[in-house]
Amino acid sequence: MKIAIIGAGNLGKSIAKGLIVNNAFTTLYLTKRNTEAIKSYEEYSKVTVTSDNQEAVKNSDILIFAVQPQQLERILEETKDLLTDKHVLISTITGFKIERIEAIIGEDQFIIRAMPNTAIAVGKSMTCMCSNEKGEKRIAIAEAIFNRLGTSIIIKENKMQAATVICASGIAFWMRLIRATTQGAVQLGFDAKDAQELAMNTCLGAASLLVESGKHPEEEIDKVTTPKGCTIEGLNEMEHNGLSSSLIKGLQASFKKINNISEQ
Repeated sequence: MKIAIIGAGNLGKSIAKGLIVNNAFTTLYLTKRNTEAIKSYEEYSKVTVTSDNQEAVKNSDILIFAVQPQQLERILEETKDLLTDKHVLISTITGFKIERIEAIIGEDQFIIRAMPNTAIAVGKSMTCMCSNEKGEKRIAIAEAIFNRLGTSIIIKENKMQAATVICASGIAFWMRLIRATTQGAVQLGFDAKDAQELAMNTCLGAASLLVESGKHPEEEIDKVTTPKGCTIEGLNEMEHNGLSSSLIKGLQASFKKINNISEQ
């Protein structure tokens, strides 16, 4: 696959790393206004770094847009005359709806919205996708890409804002929980390095149990809670202090914010 990542910022570079590690392209173009920050990618075979978006579009079939929302309209205007029936457009831009993209380049294009997260750099992204009517014919291509870089699901476009909160912002939420567990482990006597090792891999194990078993979290919780035991004591103390409530309120606050941004 001839892929171009238009806008190799933090997310764009994470996608590039995942593609490179998984050898998931024939050629890969990375664009950025200032290419100094991505020059190191030229060391990889079949990777081209450029500030010229038109060059990238001309030489690619799959266009992954990872720019800021305010930049996308300008880039689409600059490149729309170069689009052919071979191009598949994948937008990762928060809040930029498909109808807005169609208004610029027309409805007769394969348009897909995808919301991955930065874990795509290590092949562990949770990516949500939707498309316009024509894009449904090519969404399997996007699935093939993102399934090599983690897990993907197809959802309705009206769920994309919520998916952004759960999956993209969610990375930061889980990082904060891991950090808190690390701090707690330090207070219990572990040095910082060992504390983080314990926190990270316990989190990974918990998620893996649910992925592999398909069970509800409470089923796995029941396996490690005993009457009058230390686990239920800790869980109840966390709940008394609003653990679940705080998480849910945080998700709602993030969702409210993302909707306000989209309306501007």
